[in-house]
Parts: sequence; structure tokens; C-alpha cells
Amino acid sequence: MHPFRTAVENRDEAAIEALLADDVVLTSPVAFKPYPGKALTAAILRGVMRVLEDFAYVREIADPNGRDHALVFTATVDGRQIQGCDLLHFDEEGKIDDFTVMVRPLSAAQALAAAMGAQFDRIAREAAGAAGDGEAVGA
Repeated sequence: MHPFRTAVENRDEAAIEALLADDVVLTSPVAFKPYPGKALTAAILRGVMRVLEDFAYVREIADPNGRDHALVFTATVDGRQIQGCDLLHFDEEGKIDDFTVMVRPLSAAQALAAAMGAQFDRIAREAAGAAGDGEAVGA
């Protein structure tokens, strides 16, 4: 089992953040532009953990070279079943530098977008507090 999967399943926010590269880029299934940086990505992932219920990874697909990993998950958001995949790419130090999330069906993606939208002020505050002056936070 991959350490990221273990950290998520244990809801270990510190371990999740430790696995992110400083220059990680998160591509959301419900946002137009990617979110850059460790502080913002970690804050978004904490928000996701607050809104997704019954979250479980159900499949793990690994690149034999170890630089790419896919984790298929199921969860519930606002009463809707959601199925998704976390696509992870790792840098030379083994940190996640590219994190893409895909979800289906559309009704669940829309529920996720609404739930995360309600979290975004808190996410921005958390990211700004963690980033200090060294990392810009934007939506």
C-alpha cells in the first residue's frame, strides 16, 4: 500500500502534507485552473476530507518505475455516491509534484463543487496562514 493511501485512510493530515513537494500542482475536477503550492494543496485536501463521507480507496494502480500512481476511490457527498481517481506523479525525491483528481458522475461532481465552494474561504485562510509571505494563494 502506498504511503499516501495510508496517510489518507488514517486521516493523517501531517503525513499527507509531508508527502507533498513544495511546488506541487493540484488539478481539481471542479475548478478551471490548477492550484499551485504545498500550503494551498494541503488546505484543499483537508477541505476534501471534511466534505467527503464514507471515503475509501478501492483500487491502487502503480507505475513499475514508481513515478506515477493512481488511487481509485468511492465516497459520498451531499447524499450522492461519487467515484473518483487521484492521479499522482512523484518527483525525484519521492514527493508528489503533480496531483490530478477526476470524479464522476456529473451530479456528484456538482455536489462536490458546491461543498468545496462552501469551504473555500476557510481553505484560503488555512493556506495563507501556512504559506506566510513565501507562497501566493489564489482561487
